[in-house]
Amino acid sequence: MIFVGKSDAQNAKERFGGIKDALAGSNVQIVDVRTDDTDRVRAKANASDALVRYPDLVALVGLWAYNGPAILSAVKDANKVGQVKIVCFDEEDDTLKGVKDGAIYATVVQQPYEFGYQAIHLIARILGGDRSAIPPTKQIFVPTLVIKKDSVEAFTTKLNQLRGR
Repeated sequence: MIFVGKSDAQNAKERFGGIKDALAGSNVQIVDVRTDDTDRVRAKANASDALVRYPDLVALVGLWAYNGPAILSAVKDANKVGQVKIVCFDEEDDTLKGVKDGAIYATVVQQPYEFGYQAIHLIARILGGDRSAIPPTKQIFVPTLVIKKDSVEAFTTKLNQLRGR
């Protein structure tokens, strides 16, 4: 089961497309995609409803930042922690705590610090006359990270430093 605020948003389309591509040829089936119109209360209600309506669900995937904590709350309320895998996006504090506790299997995070750092670093090189760092595609990709229980502590420490905590 997939959860997202709006399925027509570009990041939702691309994330969902990536999931479908990754699952192609496997025996994993996506039962449904539930939207919540960016309403956190509705996000949790969607997850709770899915757990009741489809008692054999084995995984819940949240595509937007607030979906992770909403799904986790619903799974806890249903006493299904450990029975239903949760995979989500972004690094909300409750999501990272859920990963650390083992209730969330993984979260996929972006690296916004790197977006800014690499952009300014490149601009400085260009202003200094060095255009060699501009790739032929004119695009530089900052990779996403998959944060699981074994990497959440180090990631959280780094994130807190970047946030000045």
